[in-house]
Amino acid sequence: MSARAAVNATAPEGSPGSLTDLPGVRVGHWTDPVGRTGCTVVLFEPPGAVTSGHALGSAPGSREFALLAPEKMMHRVDALLLAGGSAFGLDAASGVVRWLDEHGFGFPTPFGPVPIVPAAVLYDLAVGDPRARPDAAAGYAVAAAAAGPGGRQPVVEGAVGAGTGATVGKLAGFEGARPSGIGSALTTVRGARVGALAVSNAIGDLVEPATGQLVAGSGLGLDPEAAAELFAPVPAGSTSLVVVVTDAPLTKAEAHALAVAAHVGIAHVTRPSHTVHDGDTAFVSSVGGGPKVPPAALGVAVQTVVARALLRGARAGGASV
Repeated sequence: MSARAAVNATAPEGSPGSLTDLPGVRVGHWTDPVGRTGCTVVLFEPPGAVTSGHALGSAPGSREFALLAPEKMMHRVDALLLAGGSAFGLDAASGVVRWLDEHGFGFPTPFGPVPIVPAAVLYDLAVGDPRARPDAAAGYAVAAAAAGPGGRQPVVEGAVGAGTGATVGKLAGFEGARPSGIGSALTTVRGARVGALAVSNAIGDLVEPATGQLVAGSGLGLDPEAAAELFAPVPAGSTSLVVVVTDAPLTKAEAHALAVAAHVGIAHVTRPSHTVHDGDTAFVSSVGGGPKVPPAALGVAVQTVVARALLRGARAGGASV
């Protein structure tokens, strides 16, 4: 398999900020440009980040997701992995865990630290080589990339990492798909920073939320009645994946509530969103160190920054209408 580990080298022109502007947050991409797949890791410096998540849609693919529920004992994670390859891509998380284990990351136990790496995947098998999938070696490489000097640079956007094979506008089938990609954005609310890393691989189209103008896709999703007629022939497998990180202190329950808000950000720009073919998944993490912000204000910021990151990723990935 022809592949490369890509790190974050330069900021996109006109970048409004990046997830890596937050303290202790590193991002790396692993990209297979021939097989048209890849994976992206968000690596948290010790002691990790308070994290929860929420999945909507009927076709999610994930690993270690149950422990993110607010009532579970595990509050902090060491990394989050987004990957192509559908369920096969979850294998990449094993490589991330191995790298973290070798470097002393993890939840402390009497017999050594245990790295905690929740992961979520999207379906890109129809885009390139369906046998090309992120594996454990890719996960190890992407963790090393995130830990290297490039991991603190602004996030590279577009058809890289988990966004390599991402597409949108598949209501009439994969033959009508348009390219998408992975994007990042940052906003500030009451002195706290809120960053997002997001990739849309939706069945539907992407639009500007204020105007409804088509950004990426076929345009079929803009007509709800036509969209309903087109659903039957669509093969399963889509999904938008989102990671939100803030320096505002959060409890795990607050992070979970904001993960629900992140799905509103997906819905702001996706027509239609959260269908039976989508497995939309959002993670929300807090690295702390910033001011405490009312959850209602943070929720609005999360919705805004997620929508912005999804559109930036699609535009950087070559979206055109």
